[in-house]
Amino acid sequence: MISTRFAPSPTGFLHVGSLRTALYCYLIAKQNSGKFLLRVEDTDQKRSVEGAIPAVLDALKWAGIEPDEGVVGFENNDVVEKGDCGPYLQSKRLKIYEQHANILLEKGCAYYCFCTPERLAQVRERQEKNHEASGYDGHCRELDINEIKNNLSANVPYVVRLKMPKTGVTEFTDLIKGKVSFKNEFVDDQVLLKTDGFPTYHLAVVVDDHLMAITHVIRGDEWLSSTPKHIYLYECFGWEKPVFAHLPLLLNADKSKLSKRQGDVAVGDYIKKGYLPEALINFVAFLGWNPGDDREIFSLAELAKEFSLEKVNKSGAVFNLEKLDWYNKYYLRQLSNEQVAELVLPFFGDKIKDLRLKIEDFANVIGLEKGRVTTLAELPEAVGFVFNLPDYLADMLIWKKSSPEEAIKILSELKDWLNTKSVQPKNKIDWEKRVGEWIVQKSYSNGVVLWPLRVALSGQEKSPGPYEIAAVLGKDEVLKRLEVALIKLK
Repeated sequence: MISTRFAPSPTGFLHVGSLRTALYCYLIAKQNSGKFLLRVEDTDQKRSVEGAIPAVLDALKWAGIEPDEGVVGFENNDVVEKGDCGPYLQSKRLKIYEQHANILLEKGCAYYCFCTPERLAQVRERQEKNHEASGYDGHCRELDINEIKNNLSANVPYVVRLKMPKTGVTEFTDLIKGKVSFKNEFVDDQVLLKTDGFPTYHLAVVVDDHLMAITHVIRGDEWLSSTPKHIYLYECFGWEKPVFAHLPLLLNADKSKLSKRQGDVAVGDYIKKGYLPEALINFVAFLGWNPGDDREIFSLAELAKEFSLEKVNKSGAVFNLEKLDWYNKYYLRQLSNEQVAELVLPFFGDKIKDLRLKIEDFANVIGLEKGRVTTLAELPEAVGFVFNLPDYLADMLIWKKSSPEEAIKILSELKDWLNTKSVQPKNKIDWEKRVGEWIVQKSYSNGVVLWPLRVALSGQEKSPGPYEIAAVLGKDEVLKRLEVALIKLK
């Protein structure tokens, strides 16, 4: 069975790059009727941030990416786990890593390193000064067995290092990069077990991926150079290695690595700004992948059918915010006014209590601007004129081919006509029909009437059409706003 995993570290927010990794892992599992597992790699205790695990889980759930196994929830200040290969928090698996480090020591694939931090700092300084390649110099690689025993008996602090072969080449086929090879002489003797008993990523990831039966390791390009170490560990343990796929970097518009300095990189930032999950997922899926034709709109289920790692680009993918905006506008337009009204409620905050609107009336208000905004977060301000007419300059009421006197004349006549009991428009179509007939009857052009009417109703030069606004405001409010306009003009 195909098994993939997403293994975030609880060091903060969920990065959009991590969302892409999780998405690709999820898609590969789903299209093969496989298993998608979520493991938390919290071995770096100094960098762990409180609240990061539930935040990551919430962001994934919002995006529609939910694991079949592993960490599936967070309750009572602890993770909720599902599956037979747990625990799924690496900090709860320390004994397992210690046992496997000992196996490597017994096989001669690893060694004790007693170098002090001071000595390691001196090695780094020397390497920098002499422009040498950085990395451990192998000082403890061939220690005498008696010296090792004496140091252990004396409780001298140590780490366990990988004893990487110094000859030969490590080759493997990456599903994205193709054939990749590394000369072993340039691969560092990586620390596997730290002095505090916690493993490094390199030991923990190999042990866990094997014990959790992961068949496809899909991760960021930054881990490509570490793969020879991981392959050697699989060989030392006598385990079958998984398939590897290293995803291209996400880039800013200037082709630099995507960073918070040039824009939002956290999924939570896009949630707060009112982007829809369908838009972000569709956008992220295309960061390095495409279906090979001109299709751009895919649901999560459709992506699971179409996605292929073989179609992922080798080079970096540019994070184009304009494209994300395009997706979000598209998905907003696909929703009904009622659906958008439900989604936008949290963005109104406490203001919503003061509106005293029925949900269907609120939906009509939202419908005025739904097709004109980019995100949900823009809607409260965009429809604000419905609830409170903004102050505006009298000059805004005058059409380019008109005059103040003509604007006063037309708005006065329109107000008087609307004031009659026989004029009771009920909806947008009705408003358009009745006012349109009045314009024809009075022999006015559309612009000379509709421009000042729209500004009078919205207080803005750019707004939805006057008939849409009038239908939402109702006749009484339309009359009040026409009176305000006339006062400004006079």
